[in-house]
Amino acid sequence: MITLNRKLKKEHTVPSNGLASEPVKRISIRDKLLIKEVQEMNENLPMTCSVHFEDPNVLNEFILTVTPDEGYWVGGKFKFSVFVTEEYNMAPPRVKCLTRLWHPNINVDGDVCLSLLRQTSIDEHGWAPTRRLKDVVWGLNSLFTDLLNFEDPLNIEAAELYNKNKTEFQAKVQEYMTKGKR
Repeated sequence: MITLNRKLKKEHTVPSNGLASEPVKRISIRDKLLIKEVQEMNENLPMTCSVHFEDPNVLNEFILTVTPDEGYWVGGKFKFSVFVTEEYNMAPPRVKCLTRLWHPNINVDGDVCLSLLRQTSIDEHGWAPTRRLKDVVWGLNSLFTDLLNFEDPLNIEAAELYNKNKTEFQAKVQEYMTKGKR
């Protein structure tokens, strides 16, 4: 507490030249983490993923594109908006799927059901401060392969169709893939 008070006093004192100056803007903990994590994420991207920053100086917002090379969604291109809040790394990033698709773990509004994106999770795989952006990228990528979950769906209709008729499910996936963006 004493150290914090000293820092605050230094920010608001008048310099020796007598001219008042603006306090120096401090870099947030989130931004310090992102500088390191974005580089790490880019170095460890799955082959089926790419990341695009609209503004390279804003590291807390980016678009992740997943192009699955196997499974029901092979040949598709799925975009996710990732927004890292100020509460990061105590809270997970907010993720929204921007591409319309037929998927048991992504609903038609673009909400994503992935344990690690939840602050609290019943399966103990929810968000933890030890997780990183690369974990989010790998998790979203895995929704098209090994993390695909028909047992606990967000899109119940998609899961039910899969359980009833896998051929119809595949046709519906293909239909959505040809429609494209939201």
